[in-house]
Amino acid sequence: MAGRNTGRNQLVVPQARAAMNQFKLEVANELGLNNYDSIDKGQLTSRDNGYVGGIMVKRMIEAYERNVSGGGGTTQ
Repeated sequence: MAGRNTGRNQLVVPQARAAMNQFKLEVANELGLNNYDSIDKGQLTSRDNGYVGGIMVKRMIEAYERNVSGGGGTTQ
């Protein structure tokens, strides 16, 4: 399955690809996964890969909630 693109993770807004990749790298670096863009993801544990995606989703939900509530500030 490595390297196989099934099309499930396509961006709704393709112009956001660079920003999403940068966001993923920032989260991975915060979790101690340096050089995440050049690491063979198949060599990482499911837990490590899941943390990156999970934290990304958590932060996107937090940003959306702040946006719809009119609130500002940042949380981590």
